[in-house]
Amino acid sequence: MTSTTAKSFVIPDLHSVCLLKGATNPHYAKAAPESSAWINSYNLFSDKKRAFFIQGSNELLVSHTYPYADYEQFRTCCDFVNLLFVVDEVSDEQNGSDARVTGNIFLQVMRDPEWDDGSPLASMTREFRTRFLKYAGPGCHKRFLKHCEDYVEAVAREAEYRERGEVLDLSSFEALRRENSAIRVCFGLFEFALGVDLPDEVFENPQFMNLYWAAADMVCWANDVYSYNMEQAKGHSGNNIVTVLMKAKNVDLQTASDLVGIKFNELMQTFISGKQGLPSWGPSTDNAVQAYIRAMEHWVVGNLDWSFETQRYFGAVHREVKRTRVVVLRPCDTEESD
Repeated sequence: MTSTTAKSFVIPDLHSVCLLKGATNPHYAKAAPESSAWINSYNLFSDKKRAFFIQGSNELLVSHTYPYADYEQFRTCCDFVNLLFVVDEVSDEQNGSDARVTGNIFLQVMRDPEWDDGSPLASMTREFRTRFLKYAGPGCHKRFLKHCEDYVEAVAREAEYRERGEVLDLSSFEALRRENSAIRVCFGLFEFALGVDLPDEVFENPQFMNLYWAAADMVCWANDVYSYNMEQAKGHSGNNIVTVLMKAKNVDLQTASDLVGIKFNELMQTFISGKQGLPSWGPSTDNAVQAYIRAMEHWVVGNLDWSFETQRYFGAVHREVKRTRVVVLRPCDTEESD
């Protein structure tokens, strides 16, 4: 990997190649403070973590990425993304073994609501599960649980790699990132939020899955280039496509950032062209598939929009970064994870 003494880098202009139209959810104003109060009622965060949680505006992300959801489904999606934040933030500071224990608390309750270790995480998960199953069909529920299992395993493996200081090769990282990013569990909420339950044949179809993976990868690659500065300051940059590209291609930071932009554009073209020529599964399922595709579009463009509307990745200068695309590298903050 080419060493770099860069003080800044320019992020790619992903909005310019994003051919999708964004929207926000009309229930945001009511549901967002309710979900935030719900997560804060468990008193899980230190003052620094709570500040980071507030700056992240998870509910605003949900507004951008599930703009079509009715109030109750929208509120439940907010709660789930906040629940994911807890799992992710806790596991970020853990080794592989402890991260797996944390994830398994979440999984145990998702499988069996009677299971309880007395932890706040178990209680939060139980509340979410009850609301989720109110609207999730059997196929949606089955897929969602499998995605949760894969997510927990991937987060534990990420922690193990972080322990060893290991940076994966490009192919291995891409496979891991699709799972530990939680994008698949977030996509798993589409059917719940839309009120549909797709047959397994849709997810077994290669053409549909090409669309699915293009959308998921666009979210992952965009997230990684936007979050790189924050993560390198925390010493967690190994789990980031920018670091992986620097090592795999033997390039500097700016070149790696540019490569993310090129890849995002390729994925966008794959997604747009892939919408043509899908097979038919019958009128009702076809309508549900089209709604699912629109839901993927909202996640792709919504993630871009949200990233510049909050302080999560770029701090107080997020509007300036959107205008100039220049990111000034932060020094390593050893107290960032306190």
